[in-house]
Formats: sequence, C-alpha cells, structure tokens
Amino acid sequence: MGDERHEKIQKRAYQIWEREGGGDPEHHWHRAEAEIDREAALPLTADDALPREIASTDVLEVEELAMRTGISGDEAQALLDRLGTDRAALEQAARSLKARKGAKS
Repeated sequence: MGDERHEKIQKRAYQIWEREGGGDPEHHWHRAEAEIDREAALPLTADDALPREIASTDVLEVEELAMRTGISGDEAQALLDRLGTDRAALEQAARSLKARKGAKS
C-alpha cells in the first residue's frame, strides 16, 4: 500500500504543480499528501455508489473553491467549468456571485 500511496501523492503533486504553473515542489507534495490522506479517510456510504456528474474537475478543487468563497458546490462547479483553472478569475467571479446573492437577500 505504501508504494501505491506514494504514486498517488506524486501524481497529485504534479497535477497541483501544473495547475499553479510551478512553485514550491515541497508545498505541492504536502498539499497532495493531505488531499490523498483525506480522500482515503472519507467513509464509504450508499451514496458513494450513485453516479454523480462532477465533470472533469477534481472534487476537492470544487469543494475548496466553494468553502473558500462561500458559494455552493454547484456554483463552484459551474465557475470551474466556465473559467477553467485561472485562480484569479475564479476568485473574482465567485466573490462577485456571492456579493450579488447577498444583495438580493
């Protein structure tokens, strides 16, 4: 299991590095390690067997954007689908969306 975990972390760290356009490999490794360990700790439920439309975006990326900006997971997924991985554009769009929702309340 150790080799499999190492390979998963390595692959995820590389994906993070690519998404962020470089940066500190050690930071990417620790982030990837935390993500992989968190995924492994998630309990399996009957809902896990149901098919879900998550597109090609990483589930954790959607959840992270939603939590960080205070928008729903569906809204975060829609923004990621529309804007891709441009973090600055995503943050700005998410905050605008939240502000518009707050103004309507």
